[in-house]
Amino acid sequence: MKKIKMLAVLIALCLNIQWGNAQTDFPKREFRGAWIQCVNGQFQGMSASVMKKTLISQLDNLEGAGINAVIFQVRAEADALYKSSYEPWSRFLTGVQGVAPSQGWDPLQFMIDECHKRGMELHAWINPYRAKTKGTGVLSSMHPYYKYPQLFVQYAGQLYFDPGFPESRKYICKIVRDIVNRYDVDAIHMDDYFYPYPNPGEEFPDDVSFAAYGRGYADRGAWRRDNVNVLIQELQKTIRECKPWVKFGISPFGIYRNKRSDAKGSDTRGLQNYDDLYADVLKWVNNGWIDYNIPQIYWEIGHPAADYETLVKWWAHNSSARPLFIGQDVIRTVKKSDLKNPSVHQMAEKYRLQRSLEEIQGSCQWYAAAVVDNPGNYRQLLARKYHKYPALQPLYPFIDDKAPGKVRKLKDVWTEYGYMLFWTPPKAKHVMDEAVQYVVYRFDRKEKVNIADPSHIVAITRDAFYKLPYEDGKRKYRYVVTALDRLNNESKAESEKVKL
Repeated sequence: MKKIKMLAVLIALCLNIQWGNAQTDFPKREFRGAWIQCVNGQFQGMSASVMKKTLISQLDNLEGAGINAVIFQVRAEADALYKSSYEPWSRFLTGVQGVAPSQGWDPLQFMIDECHKRGMELHAWINPYRAKTKGTGVLSSMHPYYKYPQLFVQYAGQLYFDPGFPESRKYICKIVRDIVNRYDVDAIHMDDYFYPYPNPGEEFPDDVSFAAYGRGYADRGAWRRDNVNVLIQELQKTIRECKPWVKFGISPFGIYRNKRSDAKGSDTRGLQNYDDLYADVLKWVNNGWIDYNIPQIYWEIGHPAADYETLVKWWAHNSSARPLFIGQDVIRTVKKSDLKNPSVHQMAEKYRLQRSLEEIQGSCQWYAAAVVDNPGNYRQLLARKYHKYPALQPLYPFIDDKAPGKVRKLKDVWTEYGYMLFWTPPKAKHVMDEAVQYVVYRFDRKEKVNIADPSHIVAITRDAFYKLPYEDGKRKYRYVVTALDRLNNESKAESEKVKL
């Protein structure tokens, strides 16, 4: 008997090694994002119809790769890829700043609709301070520079809001309030551009704002960090006042501080958020001023100045007060060989590291088009291995932890469109309790219902129905449906037996 039990255990272990475990290798909750940027000019001068076709193709491809959140750049230089009363249409959209797109279309609204249709979140990505890039020759007459010239400074050939002026922060908050109030975005997102990256031999020209609003600081660097700290707090407050379910996330440069600057810093040698960009990211995380953090760990494992493994472990140890995701560079990952097996690239080892650290709840791909292009079979590996099963978004209990009620009146019905599963949304007393999505699971007739196992998810949908894959009516299944609110809190399950 002991030998039989031992053999059964060994077989189970072998199967687990071969096929993986759906609950550990494939977490049910995981942020799986991708950045879609405009500043590289990929959409510049496209007609509305061509850009829509391009975006739909990208989104379909990303959906197939298991991506569940898109971070879409909508404000690159005090401009807009959406209808704004305050800032001009972006040149990265039409080719000329201030020129509206054809057919009166709105890229942000289009992306919200298309992402939500696919069960993806849409995070609106803005650059707070940059107001003109080097490639922008002429500013539109609608650009805020012409209305508030006193708030801007020139640096490294570009134009910036001076973060030292309270009016700059007030203006940026106004822009964010406008986006959140008018659009059904799931988050506001900012990347690594706070105070600009240092330009050797040039000082950032903020003498005027420091003299007027120095607040008693003797150290210019500490004052600059506080300026950004205040903006971060004010932005979160603005978002919460508009729509309390909308998240606020940051994707900072990958190094907070080097150990040579701070004993608690990472064992790295590179540019630093704290010292060079005046971004005290850990303070924002630990004080709860942001809702998620995606440090850009774009280097390879074994990089001499910024080792990937060193950095993901450092962030996991220091930044777990808020959901932590890892920014992955697709191209660099597939160009670098695995240190232990040079015949393959580093994707497998990076994902092993990421998922071995419980503090890390997902990743984001830089950049979406690179995923679509599938270098080194990167997209195929996402689809077939790392994102094999769907995943719900991580939880944000510090915003809301109350689950919606159960779906009602779950029933299977034959219709002219086929065999359908219908349900009625749960009742809700408050907007935060409303169901906005549903998860549909399927189990064999005698199988134990376990909704913690993502391999049983067959759909995550905004519809209150699901078309059943009817064959001959000889196979019995149990379908289970749960409701999700705006922050992905999941209701208790309701089930229905069907014959397919």
